[in-house]
Amino acid sequence: MMTQKTQYFSMLMLVCGVACSASAAYKETIDPNEAKTNPDFAVQGEYVGEYVGEYVGEAPHCDAGKLKAGAQVIAQGDGNFRIVVYEGGLPGEESMRWDHRFFCYQGEGKRNGDVTTLKVRSKEVELSGKIVAGKMTINQVPGGPTLLRLARIQRKSPTLGASPPEGAVVLFDGGNADCFHLEHGGQLTKYKTFIGGATTKSKFNSYTLHLEFCLSYMPNAPAGGWRSNSGVYLHDCYEIQVLDSFGLEANKIECGALYDVKKADVNVSLPPLVWQTYDIDYTAPKYNATGKKTVNGRLTVRHNGVVIHKDVELPHKTRGRKDEAPGPGAIHFQGHGCHVQYRNIWLVPDE
Repeated sequence: MMTQKTQYFSMLMLVCGVACSASAAYKETIDPNEAKTNPDFAVQGEYVGEYVGEYVGEAPHCDAGKLKAGAQVIAQGDGNFRIVVYEGGLPGEESMRWDHRFFCYQGEGKRNGDVTTLKVRSKEVELSGKIVAGKMTINQVPGGPTLLRLARIQRKSPTLGASPPEGAVVLFDGGNADCFHLEHGGQLTKYKTFIGGATTKSKFNSYTLHLEFCLSYMPNAPAGGWRSNSGVYLHDCYEIQVLDSFGLEANKIECGALYDVKKADVNVSLPPLVWQTYDIDYTAPKYNATGKKTVNGRLTVRHNGVVIHKDVELPHKTRGRKDEAPGPGAIHFQGHGCHVQYRNIWLVPDE
C-alpha cells in the first residue's frame, strides 16, 4: 500500500512533467460547441438548492431556516461521474463559513440516456438520486421521500471581462501576441486567445495582474495533473498552479496553489470550459547591493473573486523556471502539452 507521502510524491511527479506528455492519449476539447456534442457535458457542473426533507447526517452548519446545499458533478468519461455534495452551498460562497467539514455526501453517478442515477453516502448513510434535464434530486432511500432538490447553474467570476484601468500595461487583448515570446506549444487561436507556452518580452517588478484562463474538457483523463495543466510564473520563478481541479480538495499542487509551497485556502475552481480569473497583487523580493535577497516576495491571489492567498510570503522559487534574482522579471504562462487558453491579460505596475 502506498503511504500518503508516496502518493503525494507520485502526484507531484505527474504534475511536474509526466502528466501532459501522456495526456495526448486523452481527447482534449477547447471548443464549447464541440463539447456539447458529448451528452455528459450537460450533466457535469455545479448545482445549488436546499434540503426539502428531514436532515440526514451530521449536525448542519447553518443558521436558522432552510439548509442550503451545493453539489459538484465531475465528468469521468463514458457516462460516469463523481459527485460531491456540500452543506451550506458551493465552495467560496460568501454565505458559507467554508472548511472541509462542509463536505456532506460523496458518491458516483451513471448516465443512461437522459437520466443520470446517483449513489451518494455520508459515513454509514447511503442515499440514491438522479439528474434529469439539469435538475438533481437525492432521496433518503430508493423511491423514498426527497431529501435534497438542486438545479444546475453556471457561476461567473465577478472580475471576468474586467477592463484595464488607466495606466495599465495591456499584455494581451486578443489582437496579437506581440508582447510575448511564444514557446513550448504557445500559439494564438481562432477564438482570440492564446495557448500556454509564452513569456512576456517586458519585465516587471511589483504589480497588480489580471488574467483569464479556460481549462480544456478532458472527461476521460484522470485527476492529479492529467487534466488541462498549465501555470503562471510571476518574476519567471514563482508558480501559481493552473489545472482542472474542479470538485477536488485543495492541496499544494491543485489549481490555485502556490506550487508545492501552499495550497489555496479554498478550491473555487469552476468546471472545464468555464472562463476563470486570477487577480494577483504581487510584491517583488528585495536584494542588497551584493545581490543577496533580504526580503522575500509576497502576494495576494483572488481566484474567481475569492481570496485564496492573503499576503503570503514567497520563500523560494518554483522548480522548472528561472532562479530568484534582483531586478524586474518576466511573466511566464506555462506550456505543459495541454491546451489551456488565456485572454484579457493586463497589469498595473506598483510605482
